[in-house]
Amino acid sequence: MDMCRLPMQLPAINLRYEHTSPFRPLLVRCNMSQNAESMESANGQMFVLGMGFVGQFFAADLKSKGWVVSGSCTSVEKKTKLEEMGFPAYVFDANEPQPEILDIMKNHTHLLVSIPPVKGLGDPMLRHKELVKRRLKDGKIQWLTYLSSTSVYGDCGGAWVDEDYPIRPTSEPARSRLAAEEEWLCLGCDLGIAAQIFRLGGIYGPGRSAIDTIIKEGPLSKGQKMRLRKQYTSRVHVADICQALNASILKRSPRQVYNIVDDDPAPRMEVFMWAQNLVEQKFPCHVKQPTISPEREESLILDKVSRGYKRVSNARMKKELGVKLFHSNYRSGLQSIIDHMDNPYLQNSPGS
Repeated sequence: MDMCRLPMQLPAINLRYEHTSPFRPLLVRCNMSQNAESMESANGQMFVLGMGFVGQFFAADLKSKGWVVSGSCTSVEKKTKLEEMGFPAYVFDANEPQPEILDIMKNHTHLLVSIPPVKGLGDPMLRHKELVKRRLKDGKIQWLTYLSSTSVYGDCGGAWVDEDYPIRPTSEPARSRLAAEEEWLCLGCDLGIAAQIFRLGGIYGPGRSAIDTIIKEGPLSKGQKMRLRKQYTSRVHVADICQALNASILKRSPRQVYNIVDDDPAPRMEVFMWAQNLVEQKFPCHVKQPTISPEREESLILDKVSRGYKRVSNARMKKELGVKLFHSNYRSGLQSIIDHMDNPYLQNSPGS
């Protein structure tokens, strides 16, 4: 009988501010009945619960390696799209999980959970924890990973934070994320399988980046404007998320929580200005006006510039999972995106 402790103990590092975490360690008794041998990818069967942006990229990566990949979505339209991509897909309502789909899920060797908490309800799947546990018990699942967010750390005054940093979420979505982390780890212990949490930084990649925002020439959303004020923002390219997931499958680790971010928690303002320069260089004469004017840039820099937030460390990911980032900073990631991009202005022109 092993003892599994959720990683919320106080760290032995110097903090900029003196504060204590309101969350105490949760102790869970686990009967880890699964064998610890490495899992051969040739026999891998992955179920992706929530085939959104990350789920689709990871599914395509695994499929190219010979895996059997299935997943869930929330509408018939999305199901059709996924099936056109070659993935068996199931319309799944996590608020009312269908037992027959849970039975399909349990016959896969690996389970990636990529569904966000619902405001006021928390994790929709784990509202039915007993049903889920009962259906998944004695299945084939050997590996379970829940995709969470670095937002669970809250505002840390610009300090570098690792996985042992005191957790102090300041928003309702972040508190819901933290609660979901605990519940998925507990479910893994109940099922006797390896479970882990990946805390992702801001996700970007082809079709979802500062470059795409600039090319669309639309006004920044309220959320984007708010995020531009941050002095530090940790982010990660979707290709590196997939790389970390693959590493965790091939290399068993006793750790339960990993930060998945790149090396450079740069301000979003800096990222947008770099992306705008890339677009102007590759597609000259097409950018009608700057997405961020010099006047707007100055006002955003002056507005709450002292608000530090946090810088998230990826040292554990590199050391224990052996991940060598494809894109260690936003410059590499954005360059890769634009290098593989066809001219979107020609595609949208009247004669195209």
